[in-house]
Amino acid sequence: MKLFKPAYFDNFRCIADKCPDSCCKEWDVQVDDAAAEFYRQLPGALGDRLRQVLTVDDDGDTVMIIENGRCPMWRQDSLCRIQAELGHDALCRTCREFPRLTHDYGDFIERGLELSCPVAAQIILSAPCAPFIEEEVSRGEEPEYDTEAMDILLRTRREALTLLEDHASVEEALAIVLLYGYHAQAQLDGEPESAFDPEAALESATDFAQPADIAALPEFYSSLEILTDAWHQRLHSLSPAPWSEPLRALARYGIERYWLQAVSDYDLVGRVKLIIASCLLIKILGGDPIETAQLYSKEIENSAENVDAILDAAYTHPAFTDNKLLWLLLKWRAL
Repeated sequence: MKLFKPAYFDNFRCIADKCPDSCCKEWDVQVDDAAAEFYRQLPGALGDRLRQVLTVDDDGDTVMIIENGRCPMWRQDSLCRIQAELGHDALCRTCREFPRLTHDYGDFIERGLELSCPVAAQIILSAPCAPFIEEEVSRGEEPEYDTEAMDILLRTRREALTLLEDHASVEEALAIVLLYGYHAQAQLDGEPESAFDPEAALESATDFAQPADIAALPEFYSSLEILTDAWHQRLHSLSPAPWSEPLRALARYGIERYWLQAVSDYDLVGRVKLIIASCLLIKILGGDPIETAQLYSKEIENSAENVDAILDAAYTHPAFTDNKLLWLLLKWRAL
C-alpha cells in the first residue's frame, strides 16, 4: 500500500517551551482508550493527578479537564508533565501525533501537517510547490469508498494544483480554481469529462463578478463558535493586506487537505468555497498572513462544527455566492 506525504512533512520539529502558542491550551485534549487505561493504573503522584483530571464527556470520550484554559499536565515552564516524567511514548495519541494529520482511505494513506501549529504553519505557507513523496507501507485494506469517484477526485485535484501554480496572479489563480471546482463537480456528478479553458473561465468570471461587502465574510465567521479572544478581536479589526505567495500556499494546503474528502458526500464545490473563503478571510483580516492563518486554523479547522457550518453556508449564505467571491478576488483593489 502507498503512503503519500508533502515534501516538507518530515521537516517538522516541535519547539516546546519556545512555541509562541501552545496545543496545550484552549483545546480539549481527547485521550485514547489505551492511554486512558494506562493513566488510570499509573502509581504515584502523577497517577493520582491524572485520575483527578480525566473525565468522560457527553460524547463518551475520555478528555482532560481544562483548568484555567489549559491542560492540567502543562507545567508553568510550558512543558508537559507526562512527557517530562515518562517520556514521549507515554503521551496520548492526540499529543503524540499533533500537528501531523493522517487521512486513511484504506488502500492508500495521505499524511500532512496541520496549519494550527505555528511551526507547521511557517513550514506549510513558506514551502514551494512540490509533488507528494511516496512510500510503501505494509498494511492495506479494501477501500470502502466509491473508486470511480476517487479516481475523478485524484485526477481533478492534480489539475487544480496545476492551475493554482500556472498563473502569476494569486487572485486570478484562486478565481480559476473556484470555477474549476464546478467543472470537477460536474464530472463527480456523472457528466462526461471535458476540456477546461482557464482563460475563458477567467474572462467570464470577471463579467459575472458583483460588488461585495468585505466585512461580510468576517461577520459570518464571527457567528461561528469562537475559542479565543484573539480571534474575536481579529474578526472585528479588519486591516486588509496585499495578495501574497503565502495565500497561494494556503490554497495549495487546502486543496491537498480537503479535495479528496468529497468522496464521502460528493460535495466538492462546498470544499472549494471553504478553501477560497479562507484565503479571502486571511487577506481581509490582514497582519502577518502566516500568523493569521495559524489562528484561523486553530479556530476553524479543529472544530468539526465550524467546518460543517461553512460547508452549509457555501450554498446558503450571501457572503459565499460566486459573484461576490469573484468580485473580492478579481475586482476588489483595496491594496
